[in-house]
Amino acid sequence: MTEPGAPTESTAERQRRERFGAITDLRRHAARGTLVNAAFQVGLAGLMLVRRIVVAAFLTASEFGVWGAILATLLLVVFIKNVGTADKYVQQDEEDQERAFQKAFTIDLLLGALATVLAMIAIPVAAVAYGRPEIVAPGLVLTVVIVINSLQAPAWVFYRRMDFARQRTLQAIDPCVALLVTIGLAIAGAGYWSLVLGAVAGAVAGAVAAVAVCPYKLALRLERGTIREYFSFSWPLAVANGGALLIGNASLLIATRTMDLAHAGAIGLAVSITAFSDGVDAIVTQTLYPLVCAVADRVDLLHEAFLKSNRLALMWGVPFGFAVALFAADLVHFVLGDRWAFAIVVLQAFGVAAAIDQLAFNWTAFLRARNITRPLAGLAVLNLVVFAVVTAPLLIAFGLPGFAAGTLIAQAITVAGRTYYVARMFDGFPLARQTIRAIAPTVPAVAVVLLARVAENGTRSPEIAVVELVAFAGITALSTVVLERDLLREVVSYLRRKRPTPAVL
Repeated sequence: MTEPGAPTESTAERQRRERFGAITDLRRHAARGTLVNAAFQVGLAGLMLVRRIVVAAFLTASEFGVWGAILATLLLVVFIKNVGTADKYVQQDEEDQERAFQKAFTIDLLLGALATVLAMIAIPVAAVAYGRPEIVAPGLVLTVVIVINSLQAPAWVFYRRMDFARQRTLQAIDPCVALLVTIGLAIAGAGYWSLVLGAVAGAVAGAVAAVAVCPYKLALRLERGTIREYFSFSWPLAVANGGALLIGNASLLIATRTMDLAHAGAIGLAVSITAFSDGVDAIVTQTLYPLVCAVADRVDLLHEAFLKSNRLALMWGVPFGFAVALFAADLVHFVLGDRWAFAIVVLQAFGVAAAIDQLAFNWTAFLRARNITRPLAGLAVLNLVVFAVVTAPLLIAFGLPGFAAGTLIAQAITVAGRTYYVARMFDGFPLARQTIRAIAPTVPAVAVVLLARVAENGTRSPEIAVVELVAFAGITALSTVVLERDLLREVVSYLRRKRPTPAVL
């Protein structure tokens, strides 16, 4: 019983206490969680790299083509399932959490079943379109993975509790088993079936492990109010995911039709290289999301978390983007080969775009945490309009240089749009200050590289490129430490026992 005159605990505070249990310092826990997530992401990337290299030694190009056609077809329907059901479950704060999990699990399972049916229809159609009937059998087998993945939903519970170690351990089972089975079957001569059966085996193993440790009883529970609530949360995410998928496929299709497949490959190359920045950003965003959901009623804490996490991303994201732009020609001439020379302009544009994209990069997590997702659909529609009116015509008229220009214009409009929504959420967003702070550490490094190139005499060599790259990285790192020392000191202190002093925003 509460003593007379004692401060009462608010509903939000009680829910935070029940949600995180013994976690007393959420800042420190989030910092350490970032390390866990980073280790998982790096390890996963390593597993994928090993699988690609080993399997490539045993599969022919034609067999890889079958696998690629299957994946391309499935991606067209799988986004229907990936509409934020897990995000909504993490965001909700119902009294009965077992009931809440069962409702989220039911919705995800139904979406998985729908996506599976659509995939089974799409696979034969794709076989006709590609003129490759052999993709039907493996494609239909692979569709079962879509619904099996719903049985891995118990990992959401540990994610919501910020128990990152247990969450990531569960999520590691699928890719590890898939890797072992795929490599074993590839060596045995199973061809593209090694990839298909490996994916199925991984999904089943991950599902079995997740169900075994689920803290709640698995049950189907569907309520009209819940469907309405999840639909309201998820449809803007579906629009955003579908819009991005449409723009990507349209870009490749237009490039293929107006030029050739090789030039379309240049776009894919640029996307694959600069996507590294998105992967690292995801580590921070995924770590922060359950914490942000837990303090969604505290706008002051949300504002602090948003600005600091964005500053951390800008510290490395901007230098990475400018490095891609500066050294794109060296990457092509000394690593990829001169046959990729036409891709240089696209790599440079995508590098600059990746740097710009770091501004307010994780705004979606904060909107989702506050159950405000419609702006995501609004910006997705804007991006589609910009692509149709600006980027696509430039691509058709001027080829890859036009596409590069259109990409930069589209990225600038995207940042302006997200800044508008963030300013509404936090009553202002210091875009100019964030931009200056982000670019400042990179300016000396860029200046040194450009001056070195002006002073160069003779033919450029790989050794010169490496020296410039090392100089660029070293100067950027030194400038970052000097200009962002307070925030870096705070982050490092979260990993120690000593209580840190928050940096000034």
